[in-house]
Amino acid sequence: MRTFIAVELDPSFREKIRELQDRFSCFDLKFVKPEIVHITLKFLGEVDESRIPLISSALDSITCKPFEAIIGGLGVFPNPSNPKVLWLNAAGKFKILHEDIENLLKPFKLEKDNRKFKAHAALARVKSLNRDQKKAFINTVKECKDVQVGSMKVNKVLLKKSILTPEYPIYETLHTVCLD
Repeated sequence: MRTFIAVELDPSFREKIRELQDRFSCFDLKFVKPEIVHITLKFLGEVDESRIPLISSALDSITCKPFEAIIGGLGVFPNPSNPKVLWLNAAGKFKILHEDIENLLKPFKLEKDNRKFKAHAALARVKSLNRDQKKAFINTVKECKDVQVGSMKVNKVLLKKSILTPEYPIYETLHTVCLD
Protein backbone atom coordinates (compact mmCIF):
# COMPACT_ATOMS: atom_id res chain seq x y z
CA MET A 1 0.00 0.00 0.00
CA ARG A 2 1.10 3.57 -0.74
CA THR A 3 1.97 5.28 2.56
CA PHE A 4 3.38 8.45 4.06
CA ILE A 5 3.91 10.11 7.45
CA ALA A 6 2.30 13.49 7.99
CA VAL A 7 1.06 16.25 10.24
CA GLU A 8 -2.46 17.42 9.51
CA LEU A 9 -3.17 21.13 9.43
CA ASP A 10 -5.57 22.67 11.91
CA PRO A 11 -9.12 22.40 10.46
CA SER A 12 -9.61 26.13 11.14
CA PHE A 13 -7.12 26.83 8.29
CA ARG A 14 -9.35 25.36 5.57
CA GLU A 15 -11.19 28.57 4.69
CA LYS A 16 -7.95 30.55 4.43
CA ILE A 17 -6.46 27.78 2.25
CA ARG A 18 -9.56 27.88 0.03
CA GLU A 19 -9.19 31.67 -0.29
CA LEU A 20 -5.52 31.31 -1.24
CA GLN A 21 -6.33 28.65 -3.82
CA ASP A 22 -9.05 30.91 -5.25
CA ARG A 23 -6.38 33.53 -6.02
CA PHE A 24 -4.87 30.96 -8.42
CA SER A 25 -8.12 29.70 -9.97
CA CYS A 26 -7.38 31.37 -13.32
CA PHE A 27 -4.32 29.14 -13.81
CA ASP A 28 -4.24 25.52 -15.02
CA LEU A 29 -3.57 23.87 -11.65
CA LYS A 30 -4.76 20.71 -9.92
CA PHE A 31 -5.71 21.84 -6.41
CA VAL A 32 -5.47 19.75 -3.26
CA LYS A 33 -8.79 19.73 -1.42
CA PRO A 34 -8.40 22.04 1.64
CA GLU A 35 -9.67 19.21 3.88
CA ILE A 36 -6.69 17.02 3.03
CA VAL A 37 -3.86 19.58 2.80
CA HIS A 38 -1.11 18.31 5.12
CA ILE A 39 2.63 18.46 5.82
CA THR A 40 4.41 15.32 4.63
CA LEU A 41 7.26 14.38 6.95
CA LYS A 42 8.26 11.30 4.99
CA PHE A 43 6.86 9.60 1.91
CA LEU A 44 7.28 5.85 2.33
CA GLY A 45 5.88 4.79 -1.02
CA GLU A 46 4.64 1.25 -1.53
CA VAL A 47 4.90 -0.68 1.75
CA ASP A 48 3.79 -4.25 2.28
CA GLU A 49 0.79 -4.32 4.61
CA SER A 50 2.57 -6.82 6.89
CA ARG A 51 5.19 -4.14 7.74
CA ILE A 52 2.66 -1.53 8.93
CA PRO A 53 2.52 -2.77 12.56
CA LEU A 54 6.33 -2.73 12.77
CA ILE A 55 6.56 0.76 11.26
CA SER A 56 3.79 1.94 13.61
CA SER A 57 5.66 0.53 16.59
CA ALA A 58 8.88 2.27 15.51
CA LEU A 59 7.03 5.57 15.16
CA ASP A 60 5.76 5.21 18.73
CA SER A 61 9.37 5.93 19.77
CA ILE A 62 9.39 9.48 18.35
CA THR A 63 11.15 11.66 20.92
CA CYS A 64 10.28 15.07 19.49
CA LYS A 65 8.08 17.03 21.90
CA PRO A 66 4.97 18.97 20.84
CA PHE A 67 5.75 22.37 19.32
CA GLU A 68 4.12 25.48 17.90
CA ALA A 69 4.15 25.88 14.13
CA ILE A 70 3.48 28.92 12.00
CA ILE A 71 1.76 28.20 8.69
CA GLY A 72 2.05 30.89 6.05
CA GLY A 73 3.89 32.21 3.05
CA LEU A 74 3.71 30.69 -0.42
CA GLY A 75 6.43 29.24 -2.60
CA VAL A 76 6.95 26.90 -5.53
CA PHE A 77 8.98 23.78 -6.25
CA PRO A 78 11.40 23.24 -7.83
CA ASN A 79 11.96 26.97 -8.59
CA PRO A 80 10.14 30.06 -9.94
CA SER A 81 11.41 29.55 -13.50
CA ASN A 82 9.93 26.04 -13.55
CA PRO A 83 6.99 25.93 -11.11
CA LYS A 84 5.53 22.46 -10.62
CA VAL A 85 4.08 22.63 -7.07
CA LEU A 86 2.50 25.55 -5.23
CA TRP A 87 3.07 25.19 -1.49
CA LEU A 88 2.39 26.78 1.87
CA ASN A 89 5.36 27.19 4.21
CA ALA A 90 5.43 25.47 7.61
CA ALA A 91 7.81 26.88 10.24
CA GLY A 92 8.56 25.10 13.50
CA LYS A 93 10.59 22.11 14.67
CA PHE A 94 9.65 20.05 11.61
CA LYS A 95 13.28 19.34 10.69
CA ILE A 96 13.91 17.83 14.15
CA LEU A 97 10.74 15.74 13.81
CA HIS A 98 11.71 14.67 10.28
CA GLU A 99 15.21 13.59 11.39
CA ASP A 100 13.71 11.69 14.35
CA ILE A 101 11.45 9.77 11.94
CA GLU A 102 14.30 9.14 9.47
CA ASN A 103 16.43 7.63 12.24
CA LEU A 104 13.63 5.45 13.60
CA LEU A 105 12.86 4.07 10.14
CA LYS A 106 16.48 3.34 9.09
CA PRO A 107 16.19 -0.37 10.00
CA PHE A 108 13.35 -0.74 7.49
CA LYS A 109 15.62 0.21 4.58
CA LEU A 110 12.89 2.31 3.02
CA GLU A 111 13.68 4.42 -0.01
CA LYS A 112 15.55 7.53 1.12
CA ASP A 113 14.44 10.85 -0.32
CA ASN A 114 17.59 12.59 -1.56
CA ARG A 115 15.93 16.00 -1.71
CA LYS A 116 16.59 18.35 1.18
CA PHE A 117 13.64 18.31 3.60
CA LYS A 118 11.49 21.44 3.47
CA ALA A 119 8.40 21.54 5.69
CA HIS A 120 5.49 22.57 3.48
CA ALA A 121 1.90 21.79 2.60
CA ALA A 122 1.22 21.32 -1.12
CA LEU A 123 -1.74 23.39 -2.31
CA ALA A 124 -1.67 22.58 -6.03
CA ARG A 125 0.23 20.94 -8.87
CA VAL A 126 0.90 23.01 -11.97
CA LYS A 127 -0.59 21.35 -15.05
CA SER A 128 0.61 23.83 -17.67
CA LEU A 129 1.50 27.50 -17.95
CA ASN A 130 2.57 29.37 -21.06
CA ARG A 131 5.20 32.13 -20.73
CA ASP A 132 2.67 34.90 -19.95
CA GLN A 133 0.72 32.73 -17.53
CA LYS A 134 3.94 31.71 -15.77
CA LYS A 135 4.85 35.35 -15.24
CA ALA A 136 1.37 36.15 -13.85
CA PHE A 137 1.48 32.99 -11.70
CA ILE A 138 4.86 33.89 -10.17
CA ASN A 139 3.66 37.47 -9.56
CA THR A 140 0.64 36.09 -7.67
CA VAL A 141 2.96 33.83 -5.64
CA LYS A 142 5.11 36.89 -4.80
CA GLU A 143 2.02 38.83 -3.72
CA CYS A 144 1.16 36.00 -1.31
CA LYS A 145 4.70 35.21 -0.13
CA ASP A 146 4.08 36.72 3.32
CA VAL A 147 0.44 35.67 3.80
CA GLN A 148 -0.19 34.15 7.23
CA VAL A 149 -2.61 31.26 7.63
CA GLY A 150 -2.17 30.79 11.37
CA SER A 151 -0.34 29.01 14.15
CA MET A 152 -1.05 25.56 15.46
CA LYS A 153 0.25 23.08 17.99
CA VAL A 154 1.93 20.04 16.44
CA ASN A 155 1.21 17.22 18.87
CA LYS A 156 0.35 14.32 16.54
CA VAL A 157 2.07 12.45 13.74
CA LEU A 158 0.04 10.23 11.43
CA LEU A 159 0.94 7.22 9.34
CA LYS A 160 -1.39 7.49 6.36
CA LYS A 161 -2.43 5.31 3.46
CA SER A 162 -3.02 7.03 0.14
CA ILE A 163 -5.49 5.67 -2.38
CA LEU A 164 -5.14 7.43 -5.73
CA THR A 165 -8.31 8.08 -7.70
CA PRO A 166 -8.74 10.01 -10.97
CA GLU A 167 -10.42 12.86 -9.07
CA TYR A 168 -8.29 13.19 -5.93
CA PRO A 169 -6.40 11.03 -3.42
CA ILE A 170 -8.22 9.47 -0.49
CA TYR A 171 -6.24 9.33 2.75
CA GLU A 172 -6.81 6.90 5.57
CA THR A 173 -5.03 7.11 8.92
CA LEU A 174 -3.35 3.80 9.78
CA HIS A 175 -1.66 4.89 13.01
CA THR A 176 -1.52 7.99 15.22
CA VAL A 177 1.44 8.95 17.40
CA CYS A 178 0.78 11.51 20.12
CA LEU A 179 3.87 13.57 20.90
CA ASP A 180 4.47 14.13 24.62
